[in-house]
Amino acid sequence: MDTGGTWPVQTEPSLPSFLPSPCPDPSLCLDVSVNPVGPKADSEKIYVTQGKTLEFLVSVENWGSSEVKAGLGISSKSCPMEWFSWTEGGLSIPAGSTRTKKLLVSTDTNAMAGTYDFAVDASSLCCKSNPAEGDFIIQDLDYASETAISGTGQFLLNKNVRSMDSGIKSNKEIIFSGSVDALVKNEYLVDGSLGKNPNFESRDAVDNYNALSPGDSLIGNENFKSSAVFGGVGAKLQESYDLRQMEFESQSFNLHQTGSMKKTAEFNTVNNFTGFYLIDAKQTIPGQKNLLEHEEYLGSFEINRKILFRNKPTSESLCFAADCAKKPGPDNSDKVPGQFVSPCSSGSCNKFTNALNAFSKSA
Repeated sequence: MDTGGTWPVQTEPSLPSFLPSPCPDPSLCLDVSVNPVGPKADSEKIYVTQGKTLEFLVSVENWGSSEVKAGLGISSKSCPMEWFSWTEGGLSIPAGSTRTKKLLVSTDTNAMAGTYDFAVDASSLCCKSNPAEGDFIIQDLDYASETAISGTGQFLLNKNVRSMDSGIKSNKEIIFSGSVDALVKNEYLVDGSLGKNPNFESRDAVDNYNALSPGDSLIGNENFKSSAVFGGVGAKLQESYDLRQMEFESQSFNLHQTGSMKKTAEFNTVNNFTGFYLIDAKQTIPGQKNLLEHEEYLGSFEINRKILFRNKPTSESLCFAADCAKKPGPDNSDKVPGQFVSPCSSGSCNKFTNALNAFSKSA
C-alpha cells in the first residue's frame, strides 16, 4: 500500500461579487387609481369637516401576464400620516384583473380648512406603477359644542341653536340628579356644508345612569326643527323623558340642508331605560305632505329607532301660471318658469318679491 502520496487540495467554489436580479428592469404593468366613495356625478364627495372621516377606494389593475403580489404605499406632504387608516398594504392581483382596497382618511378636530393631497403607489417583484394622486377638502365648523361628564350629584344643561342659513332650530334642556358613568352631548354646525356632511349634527350618549334616592331622575326635553317655509326639510322632532335608570343610550340627529344629501333629516336612537320616554316626529310641507309619528313608553324598554324625512328638491320651483314670468308683458313672451313677478312698484314690495324668488331657487 502506497502511503507516500498527498491528498488532493479541497477548494471552495467562488461566488460572483453580486447576484443578478430576476427583474433588473421592472416593467410598468400596474395601474393605480384613487377615487372617493360616492356617486360618479357627485362633485362634492371630496368634502369633509374637521374631525370627520372620508372614504376612498384604491384600485390597482394588473396589465401583466401573470398574477402579482403588489405592495402599496401612501405618501403625503400636506397632511399627517396618522390621518390614514393604513400607510402600507398589499393586494394579490390576477393577470388582467383589478383589485381594490378601502382607505379611510380621518381628519383632526383642529385641522386647518383647505385642500390636502396624497399619493398611492404599487410595486411587485417585476412590476411597478406611477403614483396615483388623491385629494380632499376640509371645511371649517361654524359652531361646535361638546359636553362630557361623569359622577354623582346634580347637573343642568341648556343648549339653544338658531341658524337661518341652515334652517335649523334646536333646543335642549336636561337636568338630572343621581349617578352616571358617562353623559355626552355633542353639537356641530356648518352653515354651507358640502358633500355628505350635515349642516347640523347632534350626538348624544349615556352610559349607566341610576337614580340613587327617591326623587332622583334624568329629565330632558329636546326639540329639533327644520321649517320648509325657510327652505328646510319641513321636519320637527321632539324627545321628552323622565327616567329612573338608563343603562345605555346612543343617538344622533343629522340635518342636511345643503350638499349631496340636501333636504334630509335623520334621527337614530338605541337605548335601554326605565321610566317615561316620548318621541314625537312630523314632517309638514304645505300643499305636498304631512307625516306624523308619535310614541310613548312607560316602564322598562330597550328600543332601536330610526326616523328619516326627505324633501326632494323639484327641478322647477312652484308658482302660479300668471306669476311665472321674468317681467310683466302683454304677450308673456318673456316668461321664465319659477320666477315670481312683483305685483306692485313700491320698493318694499319689490324687495319682498326678490326675497321670495331667492327662497324659491333654494327650495
